[in-house]
Amino acid sequence: MQIAAERARLEIRSLATAGLDMPTFSHAALDVLTRAVPFSVACLAPADPATNLITGNVKWGGVGDEYDEQWIYHEYEGPDPFNFQVVAGRPGGVATAMVETGGDLRSSPRFTDLYHHWDVGDEARMALQSDGASWGFLALFRDGARSAFTDAEQEYLSGVRTALAVGLRAGTIASAGTELLPAAQGPVVLVVDGADEIVRLSVGAADGLAHLTGEPIGRGPLPFSVRALVGAARRFARGQHPTVPRMRLRSRTGRWLVGHASPLLAPDGGAAEVVVTLEEARPPEIVPLVIAALGLTGRERDVVALTLQGVRTADMARTLELSSYTVQDHLKSIFEKAGVRSRRELLATVFYDQYAPRLEAGAGLGPSGWFTT
Repeated sequence: MQIAAERARLEIRSLATAGLDMPTFSHAALDVLTRAVPFSVACLAPADPATNLITGNVKWGGVGDEYDEQWIYHEYEGPDPFNFQVVAGRPGGVATAMVETGGDLRSSPRFTDLYHHWDVGDEARMALQSDGASWGFLALFRDGARSAFTDAEQEYLSGVRTALAVGLRAGTIASAGTELLPAAQGPVVLVVDGADEIVRLSVGAADGLAHLTGEPIGRGPLPFSVRALVGAARRFARGQHPTVPRMRLRSRTGRWLVGHASPLLAPDGGAAEVVVTLEEARPPEIVPLVIAALGLTGRERDVVALTLQGVRTADMARTLELSSYTVQDHLKSIFEKAGVRSRRELLATVFYDQYAPRLEAGAGLGPSGWFTT
């Protein structure tokens, strides 16, 4: 068993550095992980490392999307003593339902309201962290016929968190679509009521949401990321979230977006509605995320910062007090981590396919300094 567990650990580390997109990495890593720590169902949720807000989810084990709204409610709005935000601050970054409830799962509203739909016997929750940042979260479920997650299994899960985080981090910038899309015609603005229904939306919002979800507006529940923003905004209104919720996420067409949500106060002071804004991300918002996702060392980040400014190797060496050979070594390492062969390709990767193709095609700029086509 120990040999199999160690083999699984090495396989996950290998997958994490294989340059896989997020869904492919997630499914492959979970296939491997269940051989070391058996589970019946899993949900892996990527997150914005700056805010810890969940931007989507990948499910494993045949579970569907029909209870996503309830899941998000308990994650962001319900009285959950070990939601992912709490787990992220725990030593080891792992918590289980059996331990948290003292063996009485019925004392957890999340279990009584949601997990009764399945035969859940225990849940292990993990914060997937690398270099102090959470790149996502993972929930593993065992059915009632299986035993609770043991201390040894929790220790093992804690030990593979970083590799899983590295895989999610790499998947953040893996190609998610390279078609040259027209410039956005403005932000998508939605007003969501207390029943999670869209009651108002801006002109063009239907098309904007279709890019995010792949489905026309009005069919099905709110997109997962939008519902997470709404839930976090309601927590913010109650003074339980430190800032106005904000996240960076990628649409299904590969476009980077920034979403934020604010509660609208009713005359009695209650937060009856939430306004959600989704708009195309500008380079200053995404470039730091892309650089962080490359997993660079501190000195490599210094070199990238100067590269983005167009500084020559000799000038970099003087600025950083390094030899030109050392700068070249750092550049070689950066190129390998980014999967590129030149500074030009590195710039295209950092400024990603959302902007580089437009610059290549000679897209025009408007008075605002943003692309018009």
